[in-house]
Amino acid sequence: MTRLVHAIVLSWGWRRLLIAFAAGALSALAMAPFNASPVLFLTFPTLVWLIDGAGVGRQGGVAAAAAIGWWFGFGYFLAGLYWIGYAFLVDAPDFGWLLPIAVIGLPAVLAVYTALGVTLARLLWTKGALRVVALGAALTASEWLRGHLLTGFPWNAFGYALTAPLALAQAASVFGIWGLTFIAIVVFASPATLGDDPAETRRPWLPLALGIAVLVALSGFGVWRLDRTPTRLVEGVHLRIMQPNLQQDVRFNYSAKQEVMNRYIALSNRASSAQVQGLSETTQLIWPESPFPFFLTREADALAQISNLLRQNSVLITGAMRLADPDNPAQSGVYNSIYVIDHTGSIAAVYDKVHLVPFGEYLPLEHILERLGLEELTRQRGGFLAGDRHRLIAVPGAPVALPLICYEVIFPDEVMPPGQRPGWIVNLTNDGWFGISTGPYQHFQQARVSAIELGLPLARAANTGISAVVDPLGRIVSSLPLGAEGVLDAPLPRPIGAPIYARVGDAPAFVIILMAFIAVARRRLRAKPKI
Repeated sequence: MTRLVHAIVLSWGWRRLLIAFAAGALSALAMAPFNASPVLFLTFPTLVWLIDGAGVGRQGGVAAAAAIGWWFGFGYFLAGLYWIGYAFLVDAPDFGWLLPIAVIGLPAVLAVYTALGVTLARLLWTKGALRVVALGAALTASEWLRGHLLTGFPWNAFGYALTAPLALAQAASVFGIWGLTFIAIVVFASPATLGDDPAETRRPWLPLALGIAVLVALSGFGVWRLDRTPTRLVEGVHLRIMQPNLQQDVRFNYSAKQEVMNRYIALSNRASSAQVQGLSETTQLIWPESPFPFFLTREADALAQISNLLRQNSVLITGAMRLADPDNPAQSGVYNSIYVIDHTGSIAAVYDKVHLVPFGEYLPLEHILERLGLEELTRQRGGFLAGDRHRLIAVPGAPVALPLICYEVIFPDEVMPPGQRPGWIVNLTNDGWFGISTGPYQHFQQARVSAIELGLPLARAANTGISAVVDPLGRIVSSLPLGAEGVLDAPLPRPIGAPIYARVGDAPAFVIILMAFIAVARRRLRAKPKI
């Protein structure tokens, strides 16, 4: 092992950068659907050893560390987010040329955050086990920035490596994803000390032993929590989630209006294995995000078909585009919305999406980029309007719901409005943009983690999957697979009391990371200027 460590530490030039790239790319296997988190016991120590070797460079190794961090991050995001390229093939004649730019460009930009974290870690670097803590604190801080700066993109934060199996994921109810990110980095980087010089590091095995003990403790907490909190159901609520598995080009074709409606109506009324007579027992029918190639409230015949579909005591929860100014449609802005529609065809509640997807639903630097001929993938000229705030919606026959559209569900720290606690999360999404790839699996896993963090059950309707009902501890009550057409009949689980994360947010994670920064800074100040 010593020979391998020395080879990594002493590597130079492109060889060093390729090692960092390969380690980052392999790290993506820790995310869904692979959930091969033990691979990080190899890749994070490699990152530590590469930073060790950066100390012989100029400027105390800061520039070399930044390069290592960027290449590690580039490999990680390239392997983990390749599926974004599928979205540019939906309308290949207009957007296909952007595919290589997106697939390479987005990881290149996100890797800047990793470079920043590794650079900060290098500035705090010391000998011994505390350098692993320095990496954990610095890289978690840069990951937090990635999750919040410029609207944020916390997708595949390193903490998600500790969310499978389900017992490990229960720690999210205490620490949230940023606390799990710090724990994951420190634990998985701990084997790095096994390569230290025994003359300089006493008990080099101790950090790994402590890391394993942390994993055992988190697993034990999760097993205890799952065992003492069985899934309890809301009486009288019978959900039906419709997964149409429609191709994207149909969903944006107004001429396919009646074809789409016929399919939705027929599929929604189809008998399933759980319900022999179709909609007979359903109280809430749920359709996915923006399913219509038209503005629903301007199509009386579509509303009439929905009214005929629903029984007297049932409602439809569906995504739809909404005109901000129905009286002036040519100049009106458009919202990506959720409607609750009752059996008379009346709109009982509306929610407008707050957290929009950059380049998908709005263009950053819109006026400049539109002059260059760019537009949103959704083909909505001028982009969507953002809702003014997150809010709860009343759903007849069910508890008050927290509505979230698409990737809003991966921002649990910003989606809960003050005041009344909701009874469940309704998440409508359209992962059909990303084909049969790892992307929809990652999205679903992150939605489950948010349910655990908030202590709320989740009902998720996705155009192509994965649609599911999940209890407040992340257990899957029922689900439909990716790329399948079907209906899912399921009860609604009850929420649990607000867990620690739902009450205090990221405070525990911030305290832990602050303590880590103080510890490594003190050690650094006592150390020699160069190591």
